[in-house]
Amino acid sequence: QVQLVESGGGLVQAGDSLRLSCAASGLTFSSYAMGWFRQAPGKEREFVAAIKRGGEFTYYAGSVKGRFTISRDNAKSTVSLQMNSLKPEDTAVYYCAGNGGGLYTSRTSYDYWGQGTQVTVSS
Repeated sequence: QVQLVESGGGLVQAGDSLRLSCAASGLTFSSYAMGWFRQAPGKEREFVAAIKRGGEFTYYAGSVKGRFTISRDNAKSTVSLQMNSLKPEDTAVYYCAGNGGGLYTSRTSYDYWGQGTQVTVSS
């Protein structure tokens, strides 16, 4: 059974940093591209960042590019999202997800999802 478990969320102030982690089990992690999505109250789930299987290619949403960094450790089956210069509009539940393809931005392209971790940024 595939499991993706996010951690690292919390309440921070604008300008602070947070690092989210996602631990995967039940799948051959190195065979999957991984992504991070987020969903704010009353809004649709949106793409944040993705990383290819080997970690050599990444892609970011325009709203986070230059502030967020996605990385992965295939030996530990983990994917991380380093979030710097956080803004109140980054407040959302953050989800990690896996797909067997590539740097997809559509949530429908992802096969597996975690339960999410809450990030709240106060102004």
